[in-house]
Amino acid sequence: METIANPWLWAVFFSLVLIMLAIDLFLVGGGKQHKVSVKEAAIWSVIWVSVSMLFAAGLWWYLRDTAGPEIANAKTLEFITGYLIEKSLAIDNVFVWLMIFSVFAIPPELQKRVLVLGVLGAIVLRTVMIFAGVWLITQFHWLLYVFGAFLLFTGIKMWWAADQEPDLQNNPLVLWVRRRFNVTEELEGEKFFVRREVNGRWVRYATPLFLVLVLVEFSDVIFAVDSIPAIFAITTDPFIVLTSNIFAILGLRAMYFLLADMADRFSLLKYGLALVLVFIGAKMLLIDIYKIPVAVSLSVVALIIATSVVLSLRQSRSTDAEQEHRAD
Repeated sequence: METIANPWLWAVFFSLVLIMLAIDLFLVGGGKQHKVSVKEAAIWSVIWVSVSMLFAAGLWWYLRDTAGPEIANAKTLEFITGYLIEKSLAIDNVFVWLMIFSVFAIPPELQKRVLVLGVLGAIVLRTVMIFAGVWLITQFHWLLYVFGAFLLFTGIKMWWAADQEPDLQNNPLVLWVRRRFNVTEELEGEKFFVRREVNGRWVRYATPLFLVLVLVEFSDVIFAVDSIPAIFAITTDPFIVLTSNIFAILGLRAMYFLLADMADRFSLLKYGLALVLVFIGAKMLLIDIYKIPVAVSLSVVALIIATSVVLSLRQSRSTDAEQEHRAD
């Protein structure tokens, strides 16, 4: 696996991730059942994005002196493009989390523990999948075509299913858990399991919060399968792939609380994400015919996301104005 990283760079990256994780777990959100405000979430979201861009600047500075400005520019651009793609696709993951918490009526102050485990699970899962994926691609180049076709299909499917909401209560995974565990009707604080006395013996019960955790972790798997192949269209350098993925994930909790009260204002964003997947899939299928420059990929992805956000906000304002007009 060819990479621009050396042991020193890997050490710096993992040390930075551990520090950021500690900050995210112990500082963001304060106490166990503290409800994160929109202002607090916005501040932390800006901090996470700023740290990611500072890392990109540090990477450019280091590579400029060790490998030359041409490689420094190319690798930094790959990191920023990969980060934008992964961050954009992570928004869809956040929307799914919002829907899961809503369906199971989990109050905001009880969501922190599930989100923490969800982010940690996503980091471990993506690390394993990225190294496995890079190794497979170096051994079997034709897998890029498989990934491209898969992303193209996923993007088209996402477009057609953008307005559909899945039946989470009857999700096969939830039904499987219910068949194997006794599940309480009510929440038990932040507990995933409780013990209750039934007919003179203690029986372990899962809580609805455990069902939510299972769905959150499962959604991490689904979105990892979608998002990791997407960055392989930009680079197969494991250092760039992993760093852009992890930095995009680290700010997910803050992003979740930022979008929690305004998710309905971005109703067209899923269409934009679908177009991103279609574009990346097409780029991978054309990789041996015409290699689209990374700068072009970055511009296209940024334009698609920005356009879908602007159109979503316009539609939201139009809907609000129409509702106010009807009320009058």
